[in-house]
Amino acid sequence: MTYIEILKRIDTLAPLPKTLMDIEEFKKTDNYDIDDLSRIIETDPLMVSTILKTANSAMFGFVSKIDTLSRAVNLLGVNFTTSIALGTGVKHALNSDLGSYGASSDQFLEIANMQSNLLNLWIGKVDPKLKDELILPAFLQESGKFLISDAIKEQKKVQEFLQGLNNNFCDIPSVEKEFVGITTAEVTAAIFRHWNLAPSIVNTIKYSDDASKASPNLAKSSQILSIIKIACNIVKPLDTQAIELAKQKVKEFGLDMKSFENAVEKLEDRLLDAK
Repeated sequence: MTYIEILKRIDTLAPLPKTLMDIEEFKKTDNYDIDDLSRIIETDPLMVSTILKTANSAMFGFVSKIDTLSRAVNLLGVNFTTSIALGTGVKHALNSDLGSYGASSDQFLEIANMQSNLLNLWIGKVDPKLKDELILPAFLQESGKFLISDAIKEQKKVQEFLQGLNNNFCDIPSVEKEFVGITTAEVTAAIFRHWNLAPSIVNTIKYSDDASKASPNLAKSSQILSIIKIACNIVKPLDTQAIELAKQKVKEFGLDMKSFENAVEKLEDRLLDAK
């Protein structure tokens, strides 16, 4: 499957399931009524179980067990909850796995949680409004990997691809480009454009591989997504080499280094406590 075939497959994807469309409509109305959101999510048991599982993960650091959807939504907030719900739905709508990346479908949600948590711990301290805008793209930006994984399998190059990823896990987009001619960011953007998600989400993700191509109003957002996906990459998340490269990018883009370092340290501590 070449990049042209990947794009053709995107054109044939079914519309978003009704629950996801209802969540998207909920977001567009700027309605932050937790009960309304809970009623939408309750129609999809898989979303409910995923949200509860996520809320109880060590990354959020809640003290007591969360056993109801309404409590989870209250603690996670509307933006985090809708991101988890949409991430769950997208994973199943694409109906694939991440075998070519040496990962399971559940690990997609784990990495999505890790990336959005790093965003929350980092940007939430310096620019809460920007953090709210980026929670959803941070959670969903790796979605295109499902289709790239399929393409690698069709080429029967899984082992070569895995070797390439392990050798260059700090620059996964270049490995993807080498094997299929397109990156996760480009595939994800094309999927979300097909599903009529907000252009700001589509373009922030699309240019996360090269923020210099983003419009001035989205450049910083694309830079942040780029840093987060380097640090929390799917091959070796929070690896020392990945963190060092991420810090180089923070410095290059003129972003706040101290808050980034503190966020990484706090996320590492939470993950360590979970072991």
